[in-house]
Amino acid sequence: MSTENPQPLWQPDPERIAAARITKFQTWAAERHGAPAGTDYAALHRWSVDEPEAFWTAVTQWFDVRFSTPSARVLGDRSMPGAAWFPGATLNYAEHALRAAATRADEPALLHVDEIHEPRPVTWAELRRQVGSLAARLRSLGVRPGDRVSGYLPNIPEAVVALLATAAVGGVWTSCAPDFGARSVLDRFQQVEPVVLFAVDGYRYGGKEHDRRETVAELRRELPTVRAVVHIPVLGTEAPEGALDWSALTGADEEPVFEQVPFDHPLWVLYSSGTTGLPKAIVQSQGGILVEHLKQLGLHCDLGPEDRFFWYTSTGWMMWNFLVSGLLTGTTIVLYDGSPGYPGTGAQWRVAERTRATFYGTSAAYVMACRKAGVHPSRDHDLSAVRCVATTGSPLPPDGFRWLHDEVGEDLWIASVSGGTDVCSCFAGAVPTLPVHIGELQAPGLGTDLQAWDPDGRPVVDEVGELVVTNPMPSMPIHFWNDPDGSRYHDSYFDTYPGVWRHGDWITVTSRGSVIIHGRSDSTLNRQGVRMGSADIYEAVERLPEIKESLVIGVEQPDGGYWMPLFVHLAPGAALDEALLGRIKRTIREQLSPRHVPDEIIEVPGIPHTLTGKRIEVPVKRLLQGAPLDKAVNPGSIDNLDLLHFYEDLARKRA
Repeated sequence: MSTENPQPLWQPDPERIAAARITKFQTWAAERHGAPAGTDYAALHRWSVDEPEAFWTAVTQWFDVRFSTPSARVLGDRSMPGAAWFPGATLNYAEHALRAAATRADEPALLHVDEIHEPRPVTWAELRRQVGSLAARLRSLGVRPGDRVSGYLPNIPEAVVALLATAAVGGVWTSCAPDFGARSVLDRFQQVEPVVLFAVDGYRYGGKEHDRRETVAELRRELPTVRAVVHIPVLGTEAPEGALDWSALTGADEEPVFEQVPFDHPLWVLYSSGTTGLPKAIVQSQGGILVEHLKQLGLHCDLGPEDRFFWYTSTGWMMWNFLVSGLLTGTTIVLYDGSPGYPGTGAQWRVAERTRATFYGTSAAYVMACRKAGVHPSRDHDLSAVRCVATTGSPLPPDGFRWLHDEVGEDLWIASVSGGTDVCSCFAGAVPTLPVHIGELQAPGLGTDLQAWDPDGRPVVDEVGELVVTNPMPSMPIHFWNDPDGSRYHDSYFDTYPGVWRHGDWITVTSRGSVIIHGRSDSTLNRQGVRMGSADIYEAVERLPEIKESLVIGVEQPDGGYWMPLFVHLAPGAALDEALLGRIKRTIREQLSPRHVPDEIIEVPGIPHTLTGKRIEVPVKRLLQGAPLDKAVNPGSIDNLDLLHFYEDLARKRA
């Protein structure tokens, strides 16, 4: 792939650079902590990874992190896995998330929007009051530090209150969205054995009400450790027998009491997609998330008290936890509970308009869907408040960059970001002071020594390599749940390059410091020794208007051969005739590589995804290699299991 230096699509003007929080941080850190002076991001980044103790000390001081017990040093142990951050320090995440209530009590902390209501604010004072009341009730229910508290909840204010109240008492939060079926939820919650379950009676999506009371009843039966169930009546139903009512637990006027916990005390459990087995139960710490998110949201996303932060997400995706952390910077966060495309494809732009969002995050897939549907955001909506649109979930194709630039605004900061549930943060992405080049992430994040490595463990520039992180990040998991010897954690990230985090993505680090994501390395397309990420194929093929979505798989054959089919889900009215077949092959041959023209192009009824919307490549590959469905995939992790029968049948016919 060419990494020549084209003209940037966008360049921040000098006033924007001067006003950015990262600029002010660099000036301050240069005076006090030896950071390089000026506004050179590459120099600041190099300092942040070469001098981690100085950098993370600067972050905690700049954001006024309040340690009730200070630490003697930043890193007690630098080894991975097992890095010990701020040993001996104590603090509380929720205390920091609610600090703005002291100075901005009557301003909105949350703006809640759904498919039928206008945005409804929850002030900082009201949020703090509800958290205080609920935290006291949790303590009276016997919840103690380290106990798990679970939520089967949509993206509503009650979910934020429940998370913060859990953190306030030192409990460990975990959540699933109510569109997850009972089996998917139990695969997650049964691992961590929660003592309290917050659950809704249902949710609204796509103009319809979805009753979840039977699912909640099944969760109650199958989670024997749950001592209390809290009913949240989104659809207005009465609390079932034996359940507590939300309003009774949050009605008191009580100051929150914040349990002071060790820096590495568990904050929440997130889950991997679990497509090939039980989801990994990933545990992250109160202190690690606090300092990582302050850095990411306060410096990279440039968020502060005057901002409104909207990211389209559900409570089953790490981006919801990331969104809640916007409170740490005093930002108003926007909670949208509804379909991304109801009543039309442009629904999210309408939410951004109605809430006056300044920073709007979505998925690359949604941007491309808007482009295909002929949506015109700035023509149809007042988006004058939006200064940044960020995307994640998959790489944003070059056409997505161009479309956002043309259809949202020429002075729009476009931040394609990439990270993982594993760290609940970004490895690379937004930097408000750097130019944006089409198809590229602006730079690795501060404190993150991101590199591309070849198979021998040598860093490469302007070449495709494995995404590795060579120094610890505070938000790396403290452990996985039910992994007593740490073997599953070690095997997930550290078995390829000992002591170095290998994430499983193919990337290029360019000579100008930007990053290009090519897709998952465990589903890499290796044709005659030339490797290519699946994301490159999707970006080229899905420009064709006839292709709604695609899936490419490289299958090693028992005889040593290699079969590479491309599955295409066609747009309504399109036909996979000889003309379209020729155009698909020509597109790949001319834009990517003659070696990566697929062996077959096969029309499918749909592309299967994880519950968080990511295409599943490895399970489909396993099916095509002959694995039975129950061995190839965890059924509870897939959005539409019926679609997998097509691939299972295809494998049977080929055999």
